[in-house]
Amino acid sequence: MIYKAPRGTKDILPSDSYKWQFAEEVIRDQCRRYGFNEIRTPIFEQTEVFVRGVGDTTDVVSKEMYTFEDKGGRSMTLRPEGTAGVVRSLIENNINPLPLKLYYLSAPMFRYENPQAGRQRQFHQFGIEVFGASDASVDAETIALAWDVLKNVGVGNLELNINSIGCPECRPAFREKLIAYFEDRKDELCPTCRERLYKNPLRILDCKEEKCREICSNAPVITDNLCPDCQEHFEDLKAYLKEYGIPYVVNPFIVRGLDYYTKTVFEIISGEIGAQGTVCGGGRYDGLVSQLGGQDICGIGFGMGMERLMMVMEAAGGGPAEGNRPDIFIATMGRNARLKCVDLLRSLREKGFSADMDHISRSMKAQFKYAGKINCRFVGSLGEDELEKGIVKLKNMDTGEEKEVAFDEIAGMLAK
Repeated sequence: MIYKAPRGTKDILPSDSYKWQFAEEVIRDQCRRYGFNEIRTPIFEQTEVFVRGVGDTTDVVSKEMYTFEDKGGRSMTLRPEGTAGVVRSLIENNINPLPLKLYYLSAPMFRYENPQAGRQRQFHQFGIEVFGASDASVDAETIALAWDVLKNVGVGNLELNINSIGCPECRPAFREKLIAYFEDRKDELCPTCRERLYKNPLRILDCKEEKCREICSNAPVITDNLCPDCQEHFEDLKAYLKEYGIPYVVNPFIVRGLDYYTKTVFEIISGEIGAQGTVCGGGRYDGLVSQLGGQDICGIGFGMGMERLMMVMEAAGGGPAEGNRPDIFIATMGRNARLKCVDLLRSLREKGFSADMDHISRSMKAQFKYAGKINCRFVGSLGEDELEKGIVKLKNMDTGEEKEVAFDEIAGMLAK
């Protein structure tokens, strides 16, 4: 029997992993520049962390979570998103000082949904979370970090969509306006939106069904119903984004799919991969920490799917031109040459070079062929004659130039 990866999962092969490594290096560098530190949380949590944190009316909780009972009879869930677990860690470990800037990178997430391009049942996410900063300047900084990451991996053609979805002061009245509006056309809504009508009417604004989108086009918009505090915060966000030089579009239909958002929500969309071009989304969640049992600490963050980032990066022609090239492969003939080769490899590796040799007793011709397949910069030949002379015959695989190089000069040659 031939086993295959489960549906909705995907192996990241060496032909792709170097692209991931490139993006991860860019992300780590940008996070460092913005003053963020890495956090790593467990891959599964008590189910209640996500039910309380994400919201039991969301598709994530109601339809998509991988939940199981452990041997102690406790309900556990593979994490479907990163924020709730980070908030749990903040509360449990009393992490400080505030404001606190955290990020996680290529963290595996799990959602049982229909697999499609750039969307898997096991996927990986880069995300940031900032706690304890209420000013709109941190909202703009959060967006700027995502914007800089995308620019620095080679993705252009970007559009930032922003919205404010209010707060517990102004949202209830807007919620009633939405219900009143949609009730008149209830029978025209899709089945999912009819279920949402009284539970979470804001989610109807995010529906992708064409008929629902048409109905939503004339619905009340939250930006016309904000309280003075939310309105001021939204205007401040626009002013800060202007200072960052980031253009934006106010999109009143962005509400995001998770219940914990308040005030700022945003999406960054790339024109490189068509209609499903959202590569980053996030927003402010000022009530989440207290909702999970902690202090009343505000927060903001975003999530960026790594699989989607890879798609956009490749479509834009960004990323590295090629994978990691070994610096040298030394082809050997005879036992003594193999022993000396091990000594040379050890010395070269200690100096920081990528160096390799044959381990399956191939002919010299086959060794050279293999070295070509793994795209080495140089191939050395080492046999009895070379041992007596204390040299390696070194071939530059890009130019075809060959020369004899003394053992202690190989490193200098590779460094040029």
